[in-house]
Amino acid sequence: MISSVRLKPLNWYPYIGPVELSEATPEQLEAMKVTPSAKKVSEYVRTLAHDPESYLARTILFNAIMYVEGGLARPDRELGALGASIVNGCKFCAVVHARRHAELTKSDEVVTALYLDKPEALGPRDAAIYSFARRLSAALSEATADDVAALRSVGMDDHEIIDLIHAISIFGWANRLMHVLGHAESG
Repeated sequence: MISSVRLKPLNWYPYIGPVELSEATPEQLEAMKVTPSAKKVSEYVRTLAHDPESYLARTILFNAIMYVEGGLARPDRELGALGASIVNGCKFCAVVHARRHAELTKSDEVVTALYLDKPEALGPRDAAIYSFARRLSAALSEATADDVAALRSVGMDDHEIIDLIHAISIFGWANRLMHVLGHAESG
């Protein structure tokens, strides 16, 4: 399904040594039980776990934004995260969220269009979400009331728009954390 070379998983290499599980404090071990995907304790998680209190707060917020039931559909949240990550230059997050979007939609058409820099090939809803993600992620934000109106014109309600803003905004933060704490490259 995912044929683009750009969508091969990347490895993330920390600049600060991750917490070794065998040497972790009880607080660090407890915090790491709440991983972003609830699946594994990555080097990134172990790097953030140096400060277990802030890691736990960050991860609870991240999970509430990206994995909550109801509101904006998961593929739309992933598309917002992808758009933000592309603007922010975070290749690792862009690949992760492109792959998640393709898996959730069982199609790589949207992702392929974006990686080929052909956003005009997107359907109206995906185009509005992607455009909004890019504009909101620009420094200083370029998002305007017209962008919100464009989201409403493709059927999004206020709850979905707020969910999208949260997903895009947390990636402004998450991308910057990844950049300063390490780098990504092909395995």
